[in-house]
Amino acid sequence: MMFVLGVLILVFGILFSIAWHELGHLSTAKLFGVKVTQYMVGFGRTLWSKKVGETEYGIKALPFGGYIRMIGMLPPVGGGKLGRSRSTGMFSSMVDDARSASAEEVRPEDGDRQFYQRKPWKRIIVMFAGPFMNLILAAVLFSIALMGFGKLLPTTTVASVSKCVLPASQQNAKECPADAPAAPAGAAGFQPGDKILSFNGKPAESWDAVRLEIRAAGGKTIPVVVERGGQQLTLNPKLIATEMPDLDDEKKNVTVGFLGLSPTAEVQTMGVTGVVHEIGGLLGKAAAAIVQLPQRVPALVSAVFGGERDRNSPVGIVGVARIGGEIAAADIPANLRISAMINILAALNLSLFLFNMLPMLPLDGGHIAGALYESVRRGFAKLRRRPDPGPFDVAKLMPLAYAVSLVIIAYGALVLVADIINPVRLG
Repeated sequence: MMFVLGVLILVFGILFSIAWHELGHLSTAKLFGVKVTQYMVGFGRTLWSKKVGETEYGIKALPFGGYIRMIGMLPPVGGGKLGRSRSTGMFSSMVDDARSASAEEVRPEDGDRQFYQRKPWKRIIVMFAGPFMNLILAAVLFSIALMGFGKLLPTTTVASVSKCVLPASQQNAKECPADAPAAPAGAAGFQPGDKILSFNGKPAESWDAVRLEIRAAGGKTIPVVVERGGQQLTLNPKLIATEMPDLDDEKKNVTVGFLGLSPTAEVQTMGVTGVVHEIGGLLGKAAAAIVQLPQRVPALVSAVFGGERDRNSPVGIVGVARIGGEIAAADIPANLRISAMINILAALNLSLFLFNMLPMLPLDGGHIAGALYESVRRGFAKLRRRPDPGPFDVAKLMPLAYAVSLVIIAYGALVLVADIINPVRLG
């Protein structure tokens, strides 16, 4: 029951995120006088719709996105009356068909309400408003999760002390091999419950700071001040250098210092500064993940045919919903489950913001790039006292837009199959 509830929560959360995105486009388009004929969540067959004023609002069968339909998205040939281009060929036909479809909904009384007629800065605002709404929603959700529920973070209190040093390839071993050297922490007298106050003379402000100091101190004897039973003790472990997974790439091993401590963890709430810092870090990670999407195709294909599915593998709506079900059914406190669900929706909106800002048609970023180019072109023409070159003909890029759309659809289909056959499991 809880699994199904978690799935439904995530599905409705995704639908709301899509609707919220399109609301940004809708509200700004209407603000600037552009006629919007449709506001739809989803694609495919219409399940429900209602016309209010000049706009039809509705929900479609496939919840894989959404759109608003603005009249005059593409300019006529040469910015004048609609006509066919003089060039011939498949690409020219695609351009002409797209231009004709764009002009079909333009009635005589709506001649001055077309999207392409708006100044570049207005078109930029309309196209940026959708992703920006996702960014706002992500910030609000992260703030609720981090400031209200908190995040499970490591502390500077020792949870366990390793008995031996294991190479990176044997990190999950339950027993120490006979030839494994003793861990420096155990040899130096560390005990569970010790609170690290300073490391090598530097205050232990956080476990992350201590961990970085440990990794940089391979082969050195370092003074460590701990609090035990209300008293301060100074221990002097000699750290060794060993291979450990890289912090930025777990598949890569690097030689670093090793002490042999595991920290306790507790739920800690954050202030505004901590939330801003956390969102900034997540933006960087999400951007890197989007850049790496093409590199993950071989692993996804392998996962479809029975290979191991990486926990950091891209997931689609089906995969996200399934993860939501796992979290809802997990044997953890309710506040952690709620926080995890909020964090997933926040991360999803962050990804939607970044992905839609890619400067490629048909994404919002592609339309923004076209408007920026038009603005720069008009600016240079004005400086050189030349005639206004008119609106940038986005229609000429439609073949590229179709190609990008096919790539996105193919990638989405691959992720969907992988989510069904070999889903990401939280464990």
